[in-house]
Amino acid sequence: MNKVIKVLHTEWSDGWGGQEIRIINEMIAVREQGIEVFLACRDHAIIKQKALENNIKVFILPFRGNADFKTLFSLRKIIKEHSIDIINTHSGKDTWVGGLAAKLAGSKFIRTRHLSNRIRSSRTNFINELADYIFTTGESVRANMIRFNRIKPEKIQSIPTGIDADLFDPDKYNKQVCRKLCNIKNNEIAIGMVAVLRQFKRHDLFLQMAKALIERYPEKNLTFLIAGDGPQKENIIAWIDELDLAVNVKLLGHVNQVPELLSALDIFVLSSDSKEGVPQSVMQALLMNKTVVSTDSGSTKDLFHQNNFQIVEVSSVNALVNGVIYYLEQGKVKDTREFIVSNFSKTVMTKKIMNIYQELVS
Repeated sequence: MNKVIKVLHTEWSDGWGGQEIRIINEMIAVREQGIEVFLACRDHAIIKQKALENNIKVFILPFRGNADFKTLFSLRKIIKEHSIDIINTHSGKDTWVGGLAAKLAGSKFIRTRHLSNRIRSSRTNFINELADYIFTTGESVRANMIRFNRIKPEKIQSIPTGIDADLFDPDKYNKQVCRKLCNIKNNEIAIGMVAVLRQFKRHDLFLQMAKALIERYPEKNLTFLIAGDGPQKENIIAWIDELDLAVNVKLLGHVNQVPELLSALDIFVLSSDSKEGVPQSVMQALLMNKTVVSTDSGSTKDLFHQNNFQIVEVSSVNALVNGVIYYLEQGKVKDTREFIVSNFSKTVMTKKIMNIYQELVS
């Protein structure tokens, strides 16, 4: 009888965005393949509740910083008591304590690097070098860690977040019904963005793009939707007021029914300027056969195949405007789904992760 592999994930973040969604979905996916999964996080983290809702065992720890010895030794005790085979860390603060706890307890240490911005390179910043294996969410992230953080190429692999292709299946949703649910009129062209309201998502650029498009096409009944919640909300409300966009822009807040919203849209836009791995929202939109305009942030290029979407310069309102104009005047790409299903589905992600788990514990 094969031994059940036990994996403990750690996450310092209190928020709920692509990174945290990836962790929960990954845990559920490998559990379906026989892995026993656990989560260690802070008490007020949203991911704690999401884990409990999915019947995942949660350990509450403070994760106060890189030198949080209380959390480090608590993790070591958990690893020993529950016979954890692999500890998989995700953010900077939990990577230090989680990685060192794994080494002290004799377990394998996997580090997942979600963001594409470079990690400071110095001889004292060695924790990633201690990892038995590193997952990244995109090729640009992998390349940066090899180049700047002394990671051996054979110890690191890009495993983008796998999206549920059955959930994001355009044939399952009636666009007109979804538009009614989102209060989008039949004669409106709906342009939207789904993202946590964080600074690097650059909602200011999205709104400046909206203003420019409305001025260029006053006859087209353009409406803009922003789905998500986060620390930039008050700034976004202020920008909408400053740009006189209250009539044209709808702030939807956190949206649970993302496939329905994507079905309702005519064009999906992502305006990020940095930090993206392979953005889940772009993958989801492409799976829904949406027309997509995205900045060339992080590993977004990994999704680009045979002109399946418009990929434009970062931090440029004009680039975003021109990307949308292309589709307003030329029409959409016919099929954006097939390439994503073949390369970025949940099934593909799970298979790659399971292979590494089995290699590490064999």
